[in-house]
Amino acid sequence: MEWYLAVLKNYVGFEGRARRKEYWMFVLIHFIVCLVLSIIESLIFLPGVLTGLYGLAVLLPSLAVSVRRLHDIGKSGWWVLISLIPVIGTIILIVYFCDPGDEGENQYGPAPLAAQDNY
Repeated sequence: MEWYLAVLKNYVGFEGRARRKEYWMFVLIHFIVCLVLSIIESLIFLPGVLTGLYGLAVLLPSLAVSVRRLHDIGKSGWWVLISLIPVIGTIILIVYFCDPGDEGENQYGPAPLAAQDNY
């Protein structure tokens, strides 16, 4: 939960780098929240309302953490637009998000592992 809240606090931080753990923990908790909201919606007969509002609320933080994750592997944040290509773009992004980050400093800043040794 701490990783999820860290992403939400840094919701417009498109600069810097995000390690794999930060990105995937955010994705996991985001998925769980969406699942719980979907169940609640089906119980109270409000299809798509709660998940739509939640999705809108976390749109900017999820975009920011995706850009920072791409920065960690040395790619420009503009690579996130490759997801607009129907299946292939999403597969390419998933592969990029699974790649280990660059060791040491790259053009986007210092390695996040060096800054977050206590995690």
